[in-house]
Amino acid sequence: MPLHLPATAADLRLRAQARLPRFLFDYVDGGATDEQTLRANEADWARVTLRQRVLIDVDGVDTRTTLAGQPCSLPLALAPIGLAGLMARRGEVQAARAAEAVGVPFTLSTVGICPLGEVQRAVVRPTWFQLYMLRDRGIVEALLQRAWAEGCRTLVFTVDLPTSGMRHRDTRNGLSASRSRAALIKAAHLLTRPGWVWDVGVLGKPHGFGNLSEQVPHAQDMDAFKAWVDTQFDPTVTWADIDWLRERWGGTLLLKGLLDEGDARTAAGTGVQGLIVSNHGGRQLDGVASTASKLPGIARAVKAVNPGVQVLVDGGIRSGVDVFRALALGAQGVLIGRPWVWALAADGERGVTELLQRWQHELKLAMTLAGVRRVADIGAAHLA
Repeated sequence: MPLHLPATAADLRLRAQARLPRFLFDYVDGGATDEQTLRANEADWARVTLRQRVLIDVDGVDTRTTLAGQPCSLPLALAPIGLAGLMARRGEVQAARAAEAVGVPFTLSTVGICPLGEVQRAVVRPTWFQLYMLRDRGIVEALLQRAWAEGCRTLVFTVDLPTSGMRHRDTRNGLSASRSRAALIKAAHLLTRPGWVWDVGVLGKPHGFGNLSEQVPHAQDMDAFKAWVDTQFDPTVTWADIDWLRERWGGTLLLKGLLDEGDARTAAGTGVQGLIVSNHGGRQLDGVASTASKLPGIARAVKAVNPGVQVLVDGGIRSGVDVFRALALGAQGVLIGRPWVWALAADGERGVTELLQRWQHELKLAMTLAGVRRVADIGAAHLA
C-alpha cells in the first residue's frame, strides 16, 4: 500500500527507496562492511532515557539557538551529502531552499552535484561548505577562495577520510566494478525507475561535480572522477594541516569526524570554533562506537580545554526527540544526513521542509514535557 502521508524518517526512507534507482539508494543508505556501526548509531539514541517533569511553567518554549555564529530556528543543520543533487532534480538547491525556509543551515559537500554558486544564488542566507583535504593543495586553495567569494563563511572540514571505507552495497551494485559491467548493472536499476530517469536523469542535468568542474578534468564523468578522487584522499594529513587551513580561511572552521576524547582535546586547542562528533554515518570504519555513546565524554573533554568551542554531533539522529537527547548528552546542536536526503528523494523541497518543521515540533514537545523552555538549558538534568 503506497505511503501517501509520511510521518517519520523511516516512512521517508521507504518512499525514497521506491523512487531512487537501487545503486543511488544504497549509496546513501549503506555503511561500511557489515554495517554494525551504522545500526548502532541509530539504536543507541533510543537507549537514552529522558526525564519527564510535570507542573512546571513551560509557556513560551523556544527552540531557537545559534550554531557557528548563525541564528537558527532549532539546533540543527543539514549535513553535507555527496551526490545529493542526484536524489532529486538539482537536489542541493531544493534542500538549501527548504533549510532557509525553516531557518537552519545547509552544508554543501565538496562532491555535491550543484556548484556552490548555483546553491547560493537560490538562497539569501550563507551556505556552509564542506571540504576534504586533497593531495593537490592547489585545488584545495582554489575551493577555499571560491567558497569565500560566493559568501560562504562557515567551513566544515572532514577529518575522518584519509581513504574511503569499504562499502559492500556499493560493490554489489557495481560501483567498483569495470565500467562496462557497472553500466549494465546501473542500466538494470534505471529501468525500474523511469520517473527518476526523466525528472532527474534528463531534466536535472548537468550531473558533474560542480564544485570541482574548473579544477578537475574528469569532473563531468562520474566514473572517471571517482577513480581520480580515490587517489586524492590524503593519508598524510596531520594536525599541522589544520594550521595550514586556518591560515587560509578567515571564517568559522568546524572539524567533522571526531570520535576520540584525546583527539577532541587536541582539536579544541587548535583555534577552531567547533567540532562535530561523527563516525561518518558508519561509512568508514565498521565496529567503532556510536556517536551517542562517545558524545558525553567528548563534550566534557572539550569543555575542559576550551568552553567556547561548540560541540555538534551527527549519526543516527532520526527525530526531534533525538535532537533533545543529543543536547542532554552535551551537544549544542546536531547535523542530519540521511533523513533530509530521504525526504528530498521522497518529496523534494517540500519533503525536506515538512521534515524540519515536524522535527521542530517534536523538539518543542520534548522540551515542554521535560520542563525546559530554552535550548541552552537542556542538559544532563533532563536524563533519567
